[in-house]
Amino acid sequence: MSSEVRTKVLQLYKQLIFLGREYPGGADKFRQQCHDAFIKNKHVQDPKQIMALVAKGRYVAKELEALYSLKKYRAMKQRYQKN
Repeated sequence: MSSEVRTKVLQLYKQLIFLGREYPGGADKFRQQCHDAFIKNKHVQDPKQIMALVAKGRYVAKELEALYSLKKYRAMKQRYQKN
């Protein structure tokens, strides 16, 4: 694996771990699931396949960010909504 691809994989892993701190099921559970997903695919050597997996991981990261934004929006809406 080239150093460029390795760097992208490590950045994605760090980003997912950082985003997992607020995961509703618990940070430890999310970290373990993330770790298991990366270990499951550690045998992949083809750079194209690796980049496809990185793209899938980025999609998951964006979905997590959207989930957190929605959670914050709902909390704010409850605070300021007139009854």
